[in-house]
Amino acid sequence: MKTLYLRNVPDQVASRLKNLADREGMSVSAFALRELSFISRRADNAAILADLPDLQIPRSEILAAVKEGRAGR
Repeated sequence: MKTLYLRNVPDQVASRLKNLADREGMSVSAFALRELSFISRRADNAAILADLPDLQIPRSEILAAVKEGRAGR
């Protein structure tokens, strides 16, 4: 496992991270690791999407279905 050091963290960012970590009952390090782990998973999204088949459904049909679904709430 690697150790990561962050330099030049603005005071306001560090303070916000501390507040968020305190609310979760976590250390700043544990909180930052959890958040970075969550965010880093997004890097895989482009590859996942690229592997999906193209179903040749027009964007207008998709948007209409989403709009219809939202209207039915």
